Amino acid sequence: MRLLLDTHFLIWLAIDPDEITPGERTLIGAAEVVVSAASIWEMRLKWQKRDRHGRRKGRLDPAVALAFIAANEMQLANLSAEDCATMLDPAMPVPDPFDEMLLIHAQRLGVRLLTRDRIIGAHPLAITPA
Repeated sequence: MRLLLDTHFLIWLAIDPDEITPGERTLIGAAEVVVSAASIWEMRLKWQKRDRHGRRKGRLDPAVALAFIAANEMQLANLSAEDCATMLDPAMPVPDPFDEMLLIHAQRLGVRLLTRDRIIGAHPLAITPA
């Protein structure tokens, strides 16, 4: 099985592995793991923002994430113009544009999106292990 990681899974794997359940760990360990460039962009936007106390809103520097992806032999999937123009099928309301892009990227790559997000987890392209 090929799995596209939702951004939160990439962050947990890199800096907070205890957040991942044994079932999720088994699924990831048995899969070919793919990370979307959309996740790197999402992380960069959050990394650049700061709260009112000056602390970064993002938990992981996107450059560190790229190094983690390479060191762990994960596949980094770039976004193409075709990815950006593709409609999600089946369609569903997705309030977060990054979540929608991850689902579309999963669709175009022929993979399943590993997520804990309840909204996008209901889509047939997503997988949310118990």
